[in-house]
Amino acid sequence: MSKGEHIVCADEFFQERGPTVTFSNLHYSVQETRFCCRRGPEKYILNDVSGIMRPGMNAIMGATGSGKTSLLDVIAGRKDPVGLKQGKVLVDGNVVTSELRLSSAYVVQDDILMGTLSVRENLRFSANLRLDPDHHSSTDKKNRVDGIIQDLGLTDCADTKIGTEFLRGVSGGERKRCSIGMELITSPSLLFLDEPTTGLDSNTANSIINLLQRLSRRGKTVIFSIHQPRYSIVRQFDHLTLMHKGEVVYAGAADQALEYFTNLGYQIEPFNNPADFFMDITNGEAQSTLESVTAVECINPLATRFRQSQLCHKVLEELDHVNQSVANKAKGQEKPPDYATSFLYQMRVVCGRTVMNSLRNPQTSYAQMALNIFFAVLVGLIYFQMPLTMPEATQNRTGAFFFLIINMVFGNLSAVELFINERAIFIHENSSGYYRTSVYFLSKIFADLIPNRVIPIFIFSAIAYYMMGLKPDFESFACFALNMSLVSLAGVGLAFLVSASVSSFAMANILIALPFVFMMVFGGFLVNLNAMLSWLSWLQWISIFKYGLNAAFITEYKGQTFYFNKTKVPGELLLRTQGIDYSVWGFWQNEVALLGITLVCMFLAYVQLRRINRWK
Repeated sequence: MSKGEHIVCADEFFQERGPTVTFSNLHYSVQETRFCCRRGPEKYILNDVSGIMRPGMNAIMGATGSGKTSLLDVIAGRKDPVGLKQGKVLVDGNVVTSELRLSSAYVVQDDILMGTLSVRENLRFSANLRLDPDHHSSTDKKNRVDGIIQDLGLTDCADTKIGTEFLRGVSGGERKRCSIGMELITSPSLLFLDEPTTGLDSNTANSIINLLQRLSRRGKTVIFSIHQPRYSIVRQFDHLTLMHKGEVVYAGAADQALEYFTNLGYQIEPFNNPADFFMDITNGEAQSTLESVTAVECINPLATRFRQSQLCHKVLEELDHVNQSVANKAKGQEKPPDYATSFLYQMRVVCGRTVMNSLRNPQTSYAQMALNIFFAVLVGLIYFQMPLTMPEATQNRTGAFFFLIINMVFGNLSAVELFINERAIFIHENSSGYYRTSVYFLSKIFADLIPNRVIPIFIFSAIAYYMMGLKPDFESFACFALNMSLVSLAGVGLAFLVSASVSSFAMANILIALPFVFMMVFGGFLVNLNAMLSWLSWLQWISIFKYGLNAAFITEYKGQTFYFNKTKVPGELLLRTQGIDYSVWGFWQNEVALLGITLVCMFLAYVQLRRINRWK
C-alpha cells in the first residue's frame, strides 16, 4: 500500500464532523484541606468563563496558574462536579452526561503508558478493550492499529518498548504520539489534550501540533491547553482562548487576537512571537498606550475589557440562543455509560497484559522467586535436621516456625507497591472506559498474586520443610505448605488494602509495618496470651502470627514423639501445655481464620479502589 492510499484509508475513520462545545458562566472553586481535615476557604479557579469551540484547532493559552488546564478539565468532564458552583457545558446543544468521558478522548499531560509493553502492544491493548468485538474483528483491530502507527509516524519504533526506570525505551515525542494514538483508536470526534508539548523540544512539539492540525482538518474538534508555544505552532490555531487569573481575556479567531490587542493600545515589537507578546500583556510587562485601558481599576482589567467588547457580546448572544433551545428540551434521565466489551473479555485482555508485565519486570517475578529460594535454603541450613530430643527439639521448632511466619508476612511488603505504582494508569484507563474496577482488581489476583505470591511459597516450603527434618509424611507437608500459603496471602491482603488506600509509598510503609508489628507481639510467641491485659487480649484474634504458629505447631507436634532423658513425650502433651486445640477442627479453624483475614482485606482493598478520587 502506498502512502497516499494509506491516508485515504485512514480518513475513512475520521469522516464524521466534530461537535461544537459551548460553555457558559462557569464558576469553579476548590477548598483547601487544612490540619485535622478542617476545610479552608474556597478559592475560585474559574470565574464566569464562557465560550464556544467548534471543529478545528482550539487552543487554551495562559501563564502558569491562569486556569487554562482547569477550564480544559471542566469542559472535558474531568473535574469534580462538586467544585462547579455555576454554569453548564453543552456538546452540540445537548447537556453533557457521564458518557462524554467515554465517547471523547483525553490525552493527559504526563504520558501514562505501560512501560514494559511496546508501542504496538499498547495500541493493541486500547483497541481490544475499546472496540466492540461484535462489530470489529481481530483483522479490523489490527488494521486500525497499523493505520494509526503509520499515520502518527511510529513505524520505526512500533515494536520498541515504551521504557521503564530499568529499560531505555522510546523518545518523549514518540511517547506523546503513542498516548495520542491510544485515544484515537475509537475514532473520537472530540479530542482533549492537556499541554501536549510539555517536556518536548521545539521541533518535536511542532510535529505534535502538526499531527493535531491534520486531525482537525478531518473534521475533528481538537481542544488543548498550551503554555507558551513558538510562532510556527501559534499560526496553526483556529480558535484561541487566552486565560488570566481564572478569567477569559480573549476568545475568538486566533488570527485576530493580535489585532484585538493592538486596538487596545498594545504594540508588538518587530519579530516578536505573538504568544510571548500575549504573555507579556497578561503579566503586565507590556503597557497600553490608551488611557481607557489603563484607567480600569479592578483585579483583572483585561478580562473586564473583553467582557465589554463586541466580540464577547456576540459570543454571549449565541450562547443565549443555544441555552434557550436546551431549556425547551425535555431533560432525559442520565444512564450509566456502557463498556464496549464484556466482563469476561476484559478479564482476558487485562490479565494477559498483567502476565506480560510481570514476565518482563524482574522485580516482581524472578527476584521474588530467587528471594524465596534463598531464604528457604538459609532457614534449612540454620535449622538443618532438627533433633527430637528435648529441649532442643521444641526450642528449635518454635524458633524455626516463628522465623518462617515472619518471612511469610514481612516478605510481602513489596505488595504495597502494586496499586501505588500503577495508580495513575488505573485511574486514567478506568476513567476513559477501558475496563471495570473489578476487572483490574481480579486481574491482579489471578495474574499477579497467584504466580508471584502463591507458587513461590510451595517451592519455599518444599526446600525448607525437608531440610529442617520435619515430619516426613506427605500429608503433614501439604498442611504445612497450605498454612504458609495462607499466612502469605493474609499478609498480601493487608498489603493490598494499604496499597489501595494511599498514594504515597512512604505512607504505605508506615501503615503496613504498624499492624504487622502488633500482630507479631500478640501472636503468642513474644507475650503469653493468658497473662495479657484483658482490654488488649482481643488483638490476638486478628493476629496472622497467632493462627499461623498454632497451625504449624499442630502439623508438626500432633502424632510426633519427642524424647527427654530417654522418656517419650507425646507431641499432644506439648500442645495441651500451650493451650492449643489440636483436634481436626482445631487445625482448620486457624486456616479458616487466615482465609477470613485474606478475604476481608481483599474486599476492603477493592472498596478502596472504587473510592479512589478520579477527579482532578
